[in-house]
Parts: sequence; structure tokens; C-alpha cells
Amino acid sequence: MTERMVAITMPIFYVLLLFMIIAAIIAIETKNLLSSIICIGALGFGASLMFLFLRAPDIAITQIVVEVLGLIILIRATISRDLTFITGDKEFFGKVVSVVIIFVIFLVGIKVFKTLPDFGTAIFTKTKGAASQTYIEQGLQDTGASNIVASVILDYRAYDTLGEATVLFTSIIGATVILRKKAKKLLEAPDL
Repeated sequence: MTERMVAITMPIFYVLLLFMIIAAIIAIETKNLLSSIICIGALGFGASLMFLFLRAPDIAITQIVVEVLGLIILIRATISRDLTFITGDKEFFGKVVSVVIIFVIFLVGIKVFKTLPDFGTAIFTKTKGAASQTYIEQGLQDTGASNIVASVILDYRAYDTLGEATVLFTSIIGATVILRKKAKKLLEAPDL
């Protein structure tokens, strides 16, 4: 990535990070449960955009699918139970601790981002013996697959791919169970 692209991308990255922090604070501090769930959804969508900025589109897609399904489930559960408000007062000490923890995470995050290489610079080019170099150099010999992407997904990282597919499948099944109109028992019972 060129230096100009990095100059454009980094401010967007920091604005997105600030948006996620604000969404997290609102989710913690609001008394309206539905607003809190929506802020958590915004936080998850921000995380998927961050994964895209960090050049991890597979994780971003998984995050967005799970986020959408989780958000649907939480909103449906909140609205169907009329639990839209959080009761009880929040303690001052809890608020202070929440703000301090978020601030510390923000400072650590900035320090971590400074240690990352510039956008567009692959980390495996700076790390000797990185797994990605092994995939590229020995992928055909080890797996026999001429498509390096297929060899990585199905041979080198097969358990990881199985785990991602399991998470997606479980999320879809959970959303289907919660979002169905009537329970199976009600459908089988005769009309009175």
C-alpha cells in the first residue's frame, strides 16, 4: 500500500476505533436495554470493519454473520419479553471503574497499534519462518493441491475452518429456533 493510502486509512481507522469506544460506553451506561443491544451491534459491526482494515476478510465475514444473527436474537428476546428498561441505580464506583478500564484498554490499544507494521506491509515479510511463507513455499509439496488457498483452508487450517463453519451453523440454527412463529407443540395441538 502506498504512503498516500496509509495517510488516508489511518485517520479512518482511529475514527472507527473512537466510534467503537463510544458505542461501548453507551451500551454500558444506558438504562434502555434495547438501546444497549443496538450499541453492542454497532460495536460488532465496527469490529468487522476493523478486521477488514487489518486485511482479514474471512474473520470480518464471520463476525458480520454472527453479529447479525446475535443482534436479531437479542432484539427479538428483548421485545418479546418487554424487557426494554434496566431497573436499579448504577453505583458511582462501578461507573468510575468502567471508565478507567476503557481508558486503559484505549491506551494499550494505541501502544499496540504503534508496534504494528504500516498498512500494506505484510507481517510475514518481516518474520523469518512465518507460517504463510511455509504455505507458499511448501504448499504444493505437502498437500498436492495446486490451489494454495484450498490447501491452506482444507489441509493446514482444517480444524480452524471446521470451527468457523460450526460457529456459523450454530448461529443460524439458534436464530431459526428463536425466530420461528409458533412452537412445534402448538402446531401439533388441535385447534380448540
